[in-house]
Amino acid sequence: MNNEQKITTDIKPPNKDLEILKIHFPHCFDKDENFQLDKFKANLTEKEINFSKESYGLDWLGKSYARLLASDPATTLLKADETHNSKPENVSSENLLIKGDNLEVLKHLANAYYEKVKMIYIDPPYNTGSDGFVYNDDRKFTVKELQNLIGIDEEKAKRILDFTQSKSNSHSAWLTFMYPRLYIAKQLLKDDGVIFVSIDDNEVAQLRLLMDEVLGEDNFVAEFVWRKKTGANDAKDIANITESILLYAKNHTKTIEKMIWNRDEKTINKSRYKLSDEFVGIRGKFYFDTLDRGGLQYSDSMNFGIEAPDGGLIFPNGRSSFADDGWIWKWSKEKIQWGLENKFLEFVKSDKSQGSKYTIRYKVYENVDNENKIRESTGRAFSNLINEPINQQGNADFANLFNGYVYFSNPKPTGLISYFLKIINDTNSLILDFFAGSGTTADAVMQLNAEDGGNRKFILVQLPEPIDEKKNKTAYDFVLELNEQKSKINKLKNATGNYATVAEPKLNYNKTPTIFDITKERLLRAAKKINSEIDEKIEKLKKELPSEENKTEIERLENSKAQNNFKIFETTPIWEDYNFEAEQFDSSQTLFNVGKLTEDDIKALLTTWKTYDGIPLTQDLENVDLPFDSAQGKSYTAYYGSGKLYLMHKGFTTNCLKALLEKIDNDKHFEPKSIIAFGYHFESKNLREISENIKTYSNKKKSDIDFITRY
Repeated sequence: MNNEQKITTDIKPPNKDLEILKIHFPHCFDKDENFQLDKFKANLTEKEINFSKESYGLDWLGKSYARLLASDPATTLLKADETHNSKPENVSSENLLIKGDNLEVLKHLANAYYEKVKMIYIDPPYNTGSDGFVYNDDRKFTVKELQNLIGIDEEKAKRILDFTQSKSNSHSAWLTFMYPRLYIAKQLLKDDGVIFVSIDDNEVAQLRLLMDEVLGEDNFVAEFVWRKKTGANDAKDIANITESILLYAKNHTKTIEKMIWNRDEKTINKSRYKLSDEFVGIRGKFYFDTLDRGGLQYSDSMNFGIEAPDGGLIFPNGRSSFADDGWIWKWSKEKIQWGLENKFLEFVKSDKSQGSKYTIRYKVYENVDNENKIRESTGRAFSNLINEPINQQGNADFANLFNGYVYFSNPKPTGLISYFLKIINDTNSLILDFFAGSGTTADAVMQLNAEDGGNRKFILVQLPEPIDEKKNKTAYDFVLELNEQKSKINKLKNATGNYATVAEPKLNYNKTPTIFDITKERLLRAAKKINSEIDEKIEKLKKELPSEENKTEIERLENSKAQNNFKIFETTPIWEDYNFEAEQFDSSQTLFNVGKLTEDDIKALLTTWKTYDGIPLTQDLENVDLPFDSAQGKSYTAYYGSGKLYLMHKGFTTNCLKALLEKIDNDKHFEPKSIIAFGYHFESKNLREISENIKTYSNKKKSDIDFITRY
């Protein structure tokens, strides 16, 4: 199959809901694939579904505009930080730090990470009036354009454009800012995924209603109250010492199935399990507990005598005979018989028992419950009241990495994020934070992996927000100095053992210091600190007597070290005069000047396209060399991954096509389902030649291959 795609300026989140409607209600779409709501309503009305005009929900000025933003195409490309990503420790990393507007980034991630994320944590602007939040929007619509796009009247269009272009911080502006981000974030969540959102009193009511709308009221799980500080002496009236964290699930039922047995490990008292029997290798250690109880839920059927080894009868409360004093057994006759046969019960000599010299107790094991079923967890359920850690611990976490300085205002404590990570009960999960701030989420993920051997991965997104020199000169100077150090000439040892002088690239030198610089530096320092602690543990284990347990633990720790790296990508604007309307070309028009594209531009285009095609950013494409002049060793480089072959450069010849067809036939590991060519780098006759040959060639693998010309 051959087709032409104009993808680059049309990257938007997939609308899975619309796809489902097309499958089940195809007759409700016109020939241009526009959904006809009236037809849909009529169809459902026939089935006695009531469309009441009165309903409970959240409405605000700009809601229709916010929906437009959620589906509006991205205006950027994705570009790799090749210097950072090519370092040996980062090459195979599956963690990501992405610089850019998080709405743009979420749109780019929507295909490759659709339903891949287990947990999202975000700490968005609280819109307190003093936190600096204002609505910024670089999309430029006329009143008429906005009217046509979202179907509103002229007055409403004017009011929306007024607040979107005037740096407003109203409730409407904040909701318009949050809606599209939450809408796309929901699509990234796995079916059993969850999202935690920190907020304070200023917007918590609006956020609750907004999340009810985006994720569904039935998917609300909990509202955590976090005591972020111990007091506020400067309070004028009531000291506000808490924040809220809302927890919603993608699918509440499926999420609870995974979380139901999870318990707070801090509440487990391991010291109680001291005794051992012949089942210690299976059931674990145990402690004794009493089998009788008094007071509530009295039942005659649970009040009987148990025959002891000396022939006497044991009754509840140490009685010598039956009596109705409110005391009964915890277990029924049948279960007591089972407990004796399976040694969950034990007779113990006692002077207190009146009808026998024995009393009876049951064993509480570490690893199984009193029905011999695997105990998935112990301890108390996690609480929605979080008393610790407080904000000061967040400052301490940060300062420990930055020589006692805190360059970021009130970073969240790693312990808070760890608490949420433990609640989701998944050590092999993908965690997303698209308001990354100081990078606490990644720090917490790396720390917890080191503690429990988990294989969690993270994606962090942070806007390169300039640091105000007047408001935070310490942070401004720190980043400036940091960038100067990176630009200095360093002495690096070369392969021969001699020292060569090499200059590192000036990554951000002479540019305004940004929050992103601090995020990145924290991740680097946190990884270094965690790996240093792991090295100490490994060295300690190596000094001990060799054992299988030590060997296994050393392997686990080495694996944890390997996880504490990350790749960096950033958004970059699409070229201003990129022209996709070739079919409308006439002699008075000038097509996009493809000659000005650099190799970096082509790489950014390739990264953007592969992510759009569902290939994760952390997955590198394989270089495929197609010879076109074997005598001189010349070849054309294509890029292959996940069944897709990309032809990005000029110079693809008939010989390259022959080499490609031969490789499809002869290389068992090479089986492209799609061949995608960058149209501007091919003449029309070349595209026709490739298309016709791909379509008519009967390859040995009998593969159906699509040929796509993309712009």
